[in-house]
Amino acid sequence: MLVKPSVAGTSWRIRVTNEFGTRPVTFQRAYAGRQSTGANVAPGTNRPLTFAGRSSVTVPAGRAAWSDPVPVKVSDAQTQRLAVSLFVAGASGPMTWHAAGFTTSYLSDPGAGDHTADRADTAFPHSTTSWFFLSEVQAQRPATSTVVAFGDSITDGFFSTINGDDRWPDVLQRRLNERPSARGPVSVVTQAICGNMVTRIGRTPGGCTPCDGPPALDRLDRDVLDVPGVRVVILLEGINDLGGGNATADQVIAGYQEIIRRVHARGIKIIGATLTPSAGTAFGLYGTPETDAKRRAVNHFIRTSGQFDGVADFSAVTEDPANPGHLKPAFDTNSSVGGPGDHLHPNRAGFLAMGGAVDIAQIQRYALAPAA
Repeated sequence: MLVKPSVAGTSWRIRVTNEFGTRPVTFQRAYAGRQSTGANVAPGTNRPLTFAGRSSVTVPAGRAAWSDPVPVKVSDAQTQRLAVSLFVAGASGPMTWHAAGFTTSYLSDPGAGDHTADRADTAFPHSTTSWFFLSEVQAQRPATSTVVAFGDSITDGFFSTINGDDRWPDVLQRRLNERPSARGPVSVVTQAICGNMVTRIGRTPGGCTPCDGPPALDRLDRDVLDVPGVRVVILLEGINDLGGGNATADQVIAGYQEIIRRVHARGIKIIGATLTPSAGTAFGLYGTPETDAKRRAVNHFIRTSGQFDGVADFSAVTEDPANPGHLKPAFDTNSSVGGPGDHLHPNRAGFLAMGGAVDIAQIQRYALAPAA
């Protein structure tokens, strides 16, 4: 599995997860190296991972495990990727996975045995754009200030370019890198799940509930508050509650208020991102006038309530002024596979506009301020 870290580093830990499994999973061997091309690992970089000093680890259902640090040099986080290889011994049962990674990773043949130490791509003939069992990669370096992009498919990069690293959090990371601070780097960590919701209301009948992950209210501790060095959160969620679950605007706002309260209680700043338009979407309730009215009410709260520490007005930069409620036509295509868009997910151009709408000076001021 290939992962582009947000910061450079020489030592790394990985987190393997069986949080949504139904039986123990044994990771018999694991390696981490630096990608050269495709599934090839750069010579001299592929290192065995250990877990509490052991070469294998069995992770019970509902649990996760951290590896020990492993030395792999990534000198340029913008161009270099880590290659993490896992060998699962025996049957795993249902896998915990990140379905929409928009990054190519590679698989060996079924039943081919342990190829974690292999450097050549001939051992990994199959490709995927998902990540399996790997939930986090963490640089072991002096304290880095972290911004968490907390969201759903529009933060996850749905309709972004495969291997293009052009999700809006990627754009934000590049902008921060172009404006370095003497007080240290700022890392943008993406914690997004396609279909995710703020509230616990759930999908309307026929929706893809198992795909959505735990709602933001339930995953806030794991995916935001427990992230090392987190100083700022940018929250972009709610359209799935309105268009996929038929929540009211007040229910989404109440969810925001609980998240704001819990984030502020930890001394962390939170930026509210306005919901991008979805009129014309053919599935669920996303495309209805009622959903657009609720979206506008939610955005009014984000912009005017004063409860967020700042606003990233993604709606303002993506909505078509000639056709209110709709994405700009230039943003309504599919950059992943080509062809038309779905009127819900912005394309690469839309993500560039969104990443450019974040107030970099404000992010750096919050992220690099002395700890309270």
